[in-house]
Amino acid sequence: MLSAQDFKHRQIVFIFTMQGEYVGFRNDNIIVFTREKKVKFQTSSYLLFAIFIVGSTKITSGVLDRSKKFGFSIVLLTTNYRVYAIINSKAEGNVLLRRKQYAFRGFEIGAQIISNKIINQKRVLKGIRNKTGDIKHAITCLDEYSQRVVTVQGTCQEIMGIEGAASKLYFKEMFKNHAWTSRRPRVKHDMTNCLLDIGYTMLFNIIDALLEMYGFDTYEGVLHRPFFHRKSLTCDIIEPFRPVVDRSIRKALNLGQVKEGDFFYRQDRYSLFGKQAVPYIRFLSEDLLSNKDQLFLYIQQYYRSFIRDKDIHDYPFYLIEV
Repeated sequence: MLSAQDFKHRQIVFIFTMQGEYVGFRNDNIIVFTREKKVKFQTSSYLLFAIFIVGSTKITSGVLDRSKKFGFSIVLLTTNYRVYAIINSKAEGNVLLRRKQYAFRGFEIGAQIISNKIINQKRVLKGIRNKTGDIKHAITCLDEYSQRVVTVQGTCQEIMGIEGAASKLYFKEMFKNHAWTSRRPRVKHDMTNCLLDIGYTMLFNIIDALLEMYGFDTYEGVLHRPFFHRKSLTCDIIEPFRPVVDRSIRKALNLGQVKEGDFFYRQDRYSLFGKQAVPYIRFLSEDLLSNKDQLFLYIQQYYRSFIRDKDIHDYPFYLIEV
């Protein structure tokens, strides 16, 4: 299992491939070859934590062998950033951890995770300069929501109801100057929702790889209930970190870095493809990777608290920088 110091030196790499390109190896280096068999990208297996490959590609069996040997994950995405395969490096046989997961029935951990998310939403709004009265009102309401969610002692539906009300208010103020209507996951009815989906997908798979590394069953959550093919635990743990993506997109919108001409619009959906997507992946990944140490430490502390049946106050709490 990785230590925090080891993780500091591990890379999370995003690669865009074209038709005919493939991923192979030479010695213990992972290499992306062009169709002419020239080296397009190369890195040491020792340095990798996860590699995201966007586009059409082939992967040799030697790369899969090194993924297992050196403990890095491979995430394959289509050109419009839909994940279609994940080859995770995972800790196998952590039976005690999984028994605890399957026996857990409370909602206090989930409530704290949502409170953490709402507090970070509030912190992001507090970081906005020249705050209007509407933003100040939203900050006050979010503060009340963050406290209420941990005292409600209710069901999953009640906790998610408070989370939904908080998010609706937060997004309205976060993107009010950018033709915002609503958050509709996977619908991509505007450029902002399209970018949110891409950023959350990147974050989701980094967190999923970290959870797998500790041996969690990522389909067994503490708030999101089990559902066919839904990684409920990953859906839980991503929540406090979503505002990192939100703030990154708002900054890009304010700087005029998001251009409608870069997007493809078809059947009422916005999509990004190919070279047009590269600058967007760059600024999203830079902000996410600037928080990768905090991600690692959060999941490390979460694991230690959960496996040892610690009090809820010993569980991790991530605070986004204002």
